[in-house]
Amino acid sequence: MRIAFLTTLLLFGATATLGQGTLATRITPPPGALRVPVAPGSFAEHLRHLPVKPDGTPVLLYDGTAKARQDVHHAVLDVPVGNKDLQQCADAVIRLRAEYLLAQGQHARIAFHFTNGFLAEWERWRNGERIKVTGGQVRWVAGGAKDVRGSTFEAYLHTVFTYAGTRSLHQELRAAAELPIEPGDVFIQGGSPGHAVLVMDVARSSTGRTYILLAQSYMPAQDMHVLRGPVAGAWYEEGSGTQLRTPEWTFAWSDRRRW
Repeated sequence: MRIAFLTTLLLFGATATLGQGTLATRITPPPGALRVPVAPGSFAEHLRHLPVKPDGTPVLLYDGTAKARQDVHHAVLDVPVGNKDLQQCADAVIRLRAEYLLAQGQHARIAFHFTNGFLAEWERWRNGERIKVTGGQVRWVAGGAKDVRGSTFEAYLHTVFTYAGTRSLHQELRAAAELPIEPGDVFIQGGSPGHAVLVMDVARSSTGRTYILLAQSYMPAQDMHVLRGPVAGAWYEEGSGTQLRTPEWTFAWSDRRRW
């Protein structure tokens, strides 16, 4: 019965109104639209089932204080932010991708470039190597304990967050603006500052309109949150307007990239 109920929620966009739930159970597609089918075990499915904090939850910064602007979010994801100013926009995208691959046991695919081009590979980290940064030099060194259960995964991510950013992530992703949009795509502008927002979900109407949910972290590091949008409170219509205008950043539609 529970499985059938959850299936109904996913297919028809029914929502649990107030309590904690997932992206799929809490945010209804726009009228006349349905969530697009996604493959079992895919990154898209993973994003769709991320937990969401209760309605009315404020966005908090890494130090526990409230973000100055509380008018940009529709919902707050229940995703760790840490207690340091590290997990900003690109870092939050990296976390969700890395945690998905970890859950899938795809250790060898968890690898992210630093801004200087150095490749930080989780496989090497979990096998006991560690990253040493001396001035502008970055190298692997021996001496760490092997990690079978992922107990040092957070430390690995924090190292990546320290030395990666929108510039490196932009280079890591491939251009996708000419491809049909999918959950997991990233709108990104690399720079100092740059910005990145993650496509969390996609819905389509019978008339061919495509709608997307977007989530971000920002500066300083803060809870990852689903952005408010002009359609049904949280959605953006793909191709509506000459640019993708979010509450705190404006992208070109051509800024979309993919893992």
